[in-house]
Amino acid sequence: AAMAARCRLAARFHHIHGTNIRLDASHTQATRVESFANGLCFSQEPLAPGQIFLVEIEEKELGWCGHLRVGLTAHDPQSLEVVPEYSLPDLVNMGDTWVFAITRNHNRVVVEGEEVQARGRPWEPFLLIERVRIPRDTLVGRSRPSRYSHILDDLYKMNVLPATARRSRIGVLYAPQPDGTADMHIVINGEDMGPSARGLPTTRPLYAVIDVFASTKSVRVIPVDYGFPSLQTLCRLVIQKHIVHRLAIDGLDLPPLLKNFCQHE
Repeated sequence: AAMAARCRLAARFHHIHGTNIRLDASHTQATRVESFANGLCFSQEPLAPGQIFLVEIEEKELGWCGHLRVGLTAHDPQSLEVVPEYSLPDLVNMGDTWVFAITRNHNRVVVEGEEVQARGRPWEPFLLIERVRIPRDTLVGRSRPSRYSHILDDLYKMNVLPATARRSRIGVLYAPQPDGTADMHIVINGEDMGPSARGLPTTRPLYAVIDVFASTKSVRVIPVDYGFPSLQTLCRLVIQKHIVHRLAIDGLDLPPLLKNFCQHE
């Protein structure tokens, strides 16, 4: 309950940000209004251990190479004399910052000699990272059904989108380790990419870094509740698991609101 309350409170962008960023009135949407750089954003508050900062890609911009960049920093945004133009390499070169570019493929990082753990099934209700259980349903981005929905049916049935697609959801968190440090994890559409950085200090506040870079034009913070999934959510997961393709939902004998929830959320 305490984690859920904290996450709701912190699910906003910091008022300190790059010069090309415009925040909406709620500080939950960040849009780069021009150029391809100066799009750095930070979480409003430092993250708690295991707390995910999750954003959804709302708008893309053609003509640029590169995508969203995500990570953590031990620098308080308020202490920055000038917000760097880029997270990579500018902010990272300041030290105590760990940022990775999100690519079209998943950014799974494997340490040499370490076995890759099997991924959980996409319909399992929770994503388990270390000792943290996060409701998977909120973490997963979904495309909207349309005239050409059959093109993405296989992706839809697996409850995933390409990492850099519109409506893809990407989050970052840190998990404390027995030696007093922490591992940084990036989560893409409900899949944990594994530790992408190790040895982060847990004695300093760690803020999420979201760089709205190049072809990513606008993102929105998605609040995450760390409670049990609702009956409605569980129903949706079962329905999506068994349908032939998403347009088949229209033919099911279900209440209209539940059909809409299964198709569009």
